[in-house]
Amino acid sequence: MRAHLARVDAVLVQALIAAALSFAHLHDVAMAAGQDGWKAWAYPISVDLLLVAAWRRLRSGTAKAAAWCWFVNALAASLGANVATAGLLDLCNVPAWLRILVAGWPAVAFLGGTLLAHSSPAASTAVEVIEDQEDEPETPAGTPFQPAVEPPPAHPPVPVPAALVDHARKVAAEHHTRTGAPIDTPTLRARLGVPAPMAEAIAAQLT
Repeated sequence: MRAHLARVDAVLVQALIAAALSFAHLHDVAMAAGQDGWKAWAYPISVDLLLVAAWRRLRSGTAKAAAWCWFVNALAASLGANVATAGLLDLCNVPAWLRILVAGWPAVAFLGGTLLAHSSPAASTAVEVIEDQEDEPETPAGTPFQPAVEPPPAHPPVPVPAALVDHARKVAAEHHTRTGAPIDTPTLRARLGVPAPMAEAIAAQLT
């Protein structure tokens, strides 16, 4: 366990040192290209953020072509700054093409970050659609798939007081005497003034 932690600590320290050196080189190139003050500090942050966003997209497995494109661009900007500060470039007399590249980098980084951020929902939606299609049950050729129809839930029996049933019997007998026909459920409901489910339960007990 301690050996594993030691290896992790060593990797973390090495990564921090490399990031700090790369950050400083990007800052120096931006300063030499005329981007002074807070702008010189914003350039390395922009490059590193684009690198991280592109790397996360590569790890996610979606839109890999775009992720590789912006990862290579950010890596070229970082590596180019590291090489430029190694004595191959006179930072006191920066050529015009480098000034143009440094001045145009914010637009490139903004475009890359925006495309990487807004291409994720579409990609994830496409993956979900494919997974839904794979989960659909297979049916024989030429036979449309019909989902199983669940029967409607049975209504629980409505409790009816015995006194109400006796009263309903009297009402039914009076109706039969007067009309010569058995009383129907709507008429029984109207005479008793009860809800439809209770009227049906009472009618079932009268038969």
